[in-house]
Parts: sequence; structure tokens; C-alpha cells
Amino acid sequence: MTASLLAYCRPGFEGDLAKELQDKATSAEAYGFARTQNGSGFVLFECYQSGDAQKLAKQYSVQQLVFARQMFVCDARLVSLNAQDRISPILEACSNFPQCSELRVEYPDTTEGRELSRFCRKFTVPLRQALRKSGTLSKKENSSENVFFAFFTQSDEVFLGYAEPGQISPWPQGILRLKAPPEAPSRSSLKLDEAIQVFLSKNEQQSRLQGGMQAVDLGACPGGWTYQLVRRGLFVQAVDNGAMAQSLMETGQVRYFAEDGFKFEPKKKNIHWLVCDMVEQPQKVARLMASWLTKGWCQEAIFNLKLPMKRRYESWQQAEREIAEVLHATPYRLRAKHLYHDREEITLHLCGGR
Repeated sequence: MTASLLAYCRPGFEGDLAKELQDKATSAEAYGFARTQNGSGFVLFECYQSGDAQKLAKQYSVQQLVFARQMFVCDARLVSLNAQDRISPILEACSNFPQCSELRVEYPDTTEGRELSRFCRKFTVPLRQALRKSGTLSKKENSSENVFFAFFTQSDEVFLGYAEPGQISPWPQGILRLKAPPEAPSRSSLKLDEAIQVFLSKNEQQSRLQGGMQAVDLGACPGGWTYQLVRRGLFVQAVDNGAMAQSLMETGQVRYFAEDGFKFEPKKKNIHWLVCDMVEQPQKVARLMASWLTKGWCQEAIFNLKLPMKRRYESWQQAEREIAEVLHATPYRLRAKHLYHDREEITLHLCGGR
């Protein structure tokens, strides 16, 4: 097969990921088409020209894509594998792969895919040994070498490929799995926790989420997102017409304002973080977040956009244009991601500077 890109996504979002890959491919002048199956949890983007998949992967890392959890250059698809010997055809199919160091044996994040988890774990060790013996995988892991992917959709069907380590997600299947803190007021707390870890490196978290910093949480009730800021030592102005969890109010780090998040204005403009998880039109929320930044009311914002089911990708594009319009005279950086703990929404990180 001509080299393709295989990208994982949340089941049901294959169409959105396909549109995104098509747009990125057009921008990179790497033309092709997306093969999708609703609910499969992945998209295969087949390029017309040899080398275009590698070109596209170099130009756009998975961190730059909204709907992709993980992505690699796919050079082979094997079907009807013999259960007695799956390794020999895999070794033959990858004989021309570039030198790799790390092996990932993975599967789709679907009900059917998760049934392969035990098989993939057991198969990883013998496959790693065989790949090292053949020379495709180096004897020791090297962070500068490619990562080898074996993506099983069934126990007898596998997609094989590779990716540069800096272009992919560091987490298995591209999923950062978190446990809900029992003291958090709601499970939505996990969305902000994941966003912080996805958008900020550990060093950035230490320098930009320091104790004593000021934050505002718009649409805070009952306090899931406020909880994540409080546990990191920040002082939070919680804005909502609903009630906040008493446990948060007792920390002494939260001031409550029973106001409309779209009308609230901080009394002091020393706010570093603005966070928002309001259920509202995505374009309206996008404009509000951008306006806080351009007015100098905050330095960084993390917020969710609730996307309409039938126009999720288009709605994200429109929100991106709204932000660009509001901040046309202000340097800014924007990242967006459909996080594991998101549902019909995406999470964005907006901050000043280039």
C-alpha cells in the first residue's frame, strides 16, 4: 500500500478527524483521501504520492491536531494473520522501515478494540524480541529514534507503521487516563486536570500555576474546575448563579460571585488564569475568552467549546476565526484538543505572545 497516515480518535468523531486531515493535507500540498468507518475509533488517510504521508506527518504533529489522539505513518496492512505465526509476516512487511527504538502494540478505543487489550499486552514481548533480532528495533531504547506501531483492529488484522517521537502523544493510545479525586465536586474536574497536563509541560506547570496566583472560573458551579486551581494553590474568583461546593468555600481560597459569566468584570486586573466550562454557543464563548485577553484581564485561558453534533469541525473552525478576529492586533497562541475526558466538546488553551 502507498504510505498513509493512521490517526486514532474518539469513536464517533471519525468524520471530524477526516475533515481535519483533509484540510491539513491540502495546506501541505500532500493530497489524498480519508477512509472512515463510523464508530471505528480511527481514520486512515491515504496519500496519492509516495512520500506525502511522511511529509504530512513532519508538518503536523498530533499536538497540532484537534481530533487526533495519536498518529503514525502507516506502511503496511496485514489481514488474515495465522494465529500460529503472526510475527513472520510482520517482519517481512516492515523490512524496509526506518530504524525504530520503541514498540507500541495498540488497539482502537472501542468496545471491540478493548477486547484486544490482553492479546496486545501478551504479544508485545515476543514481537519486540523478534524486531530487535531482525534489526528493525534497536537493542536499547533511544529517544531520538522512531517509534514502531502495530495497531490491531482484530487479532488477525494489523496496521504497521512508525513515527518520530516528537510528533506523537507520549501516552498509550494517545490517552491520558486520570482518576477522579473523591473530594472533587464533579467529574468535570478531570477535564481541566487533563488540559493542564496536555497543554503545559511539567516545567511550565511549575512556573505558570504557582501558589498565590489569581484565577477566575466562569460558570464555576459546583466547582469541578475551581477545585483543580485550588489544589494547586491558586486563589479563585468563582462566578456562577448556582451554588458552589461548601468544601471549596471553606479553603479560604475562593471568592464567590453570583453573576452572569458573560457580564462579570474582575475588580483587579491581576488575573493570570481564566477558566470556563459554560454551556453556551461555542462562538460566543470563544469571543468572550479572546476579549479577556485583548483587554488585559487575564494572561492565559483554558476553556471548553460545546460543539453541535452535526457540525463539530465547522463549528470549531468558526470559533477559531472569531478568536483571530478579536485578537487581530494582539499576539497570541492557541491550541485546541478533543481530550479523552471531553464528550461533545473540545478544550482550548489561549495565551498571549507568539
